[in-house]
Amino acid sequence: MKLFPTGHATHPQWRMAAALVLAQLRAQMSLPEYASAPTLGLLYITDHYASEAQALFDYLSSELPEVTDWSGTVGVGVSASNAEYFDEPALSVMLLDVPADQYRVFSGVAPLPRNPASGFEAATALVHADGHTAELAELLGEMAARTTTGYLFGGLSASRGASVQFAVAGNGNIAGHGAAGGVFDGGLSGVAFGPGVALLSRVTQGCQPVGRLHTVTAAHENVVLQLDGEPALDVLLSTLDVSLDGDPQTALRKVRATLAGLVDVGEPAQGPQRTGHFGTDTRVRHIVGLDGARRGVALADHVEPGMHLSFCQRNVAAARADLMRICAEIREELSPQELEPAPLASDAQGAPRMAPGTAGLPAAIQPARSIRGAIYVSCSGRGGPHFGGPSAELQIVRHALGDVPLVGFFAGGEIARHHLYGYTGVLTVFTASA
Repeated sequence: MKLFPTGHATHPQWRMAAALVLAQLRAQMSLPEYASAPTLGLLYITDHYASEAQALFDYLSSELPEVTDWSGTVGVGVSASNAEYFDEPALSVMLLDVPADQYRVFSGVAPLPRNPASGFEAATALVHADGHTAELAELLGEMAARTTTGYLFGGLSASRGASVQFAVAGNGNIAGHGAAGGVFDGGLSGVAFGPGVALLSRVTQGCQPVGRLHTVTAAHENVVLQLDGEPALDVLLSTLDVSLDGDPQTALRKVRATLAGLVDVGEPAQGPQRTGHFGTDTRVRHIVGLDGARRGVALADHVEPGMHLSFCQRNVAAARADLMRICAEIREELSPQELEPAPLASDAQGAPRMAPGTAGLPAAIQPARSIRGAIYVSCSGRGGPHFGGPSAELQIVRHALGDVPLVGFFAGGEIARHHLYGYTGVLTVFTASA
């Protein structure tokens, strides 16, 4: 597996931007360290191009006939190595050097089968989804169940216009690839990867926990009524050391800057980690209201008794530190001094699952690995302004990982494992033996 060619550009006219991207891709494909004939492409566009997505895609695919399979979507921004294009017309493309028998493009019209006749076994999957899809959480859970690791990564389309997705599977000579797809909206699409594709994935939530981990002991729909048997509103105010008596404005300002980290019933309730971040089983949600009559706290998610909850706050320092943390974890896993491969995720019982491509190798002889390409899906509420300047978020990633090929988009929600997150970043790298 060689380095994945990438290209990115901005221009008011999509054709000019696409031509610039094609020039970058062709230049890299001529270099010996880059893949010369990749067949799988990822295409991310900003919503400025959404209305012309079909024409743009047709142009790219006709200019790159060797790329038989495509996947991607639209965001309010797109990303590349060391750069982000936020709220401007742009596109970002990566061509993946993955064996054709180790991936399958899927969509609503060509879903990923549970037991495909071709014998393809999905280990992980990159997923793009429309946030308006009914029962989205259940669909993500079902999709995760179709992979051997249960690990999904990706995000929701984010657009002020059409929420388009790209999903094209080439005819090829491999049974199961089919010729379905195109440019469409709604539902789920993406790429499933086989066990031969080694990857590492991490989630950064960029929030600082405040207070301890609580158990939800009473709730109604999206309102937390009691935490550890105490009124939830009282626990929140005590945690923030504020009061609604007298002038409540100071207290309300603190509440507006506070969020809640939720852990589902049955998930391991680890609470804030030693380094001050949440584990991947925690979903951070907004506080959307206070219920004075019932002394409850309303969240932007369904809540039920038995869940665990920690209040938290977002700030630039926490976001930068947590992003650097996940990059450092990835670098450590790539190190040949690693005594034991770190798990990609945990199963329902909390037992570790190894990253695809590493299972079966004795820990003492794990080979050194290097990054061939990366996908970074960040929330549309993050980006440069949240990190202190234009492209600051991507500059942190490049500083930590090096000048590796990278593609991604700014999403309306982020996907990792079977969870749907908000205000997070999901970084996934494809690796191969050095």
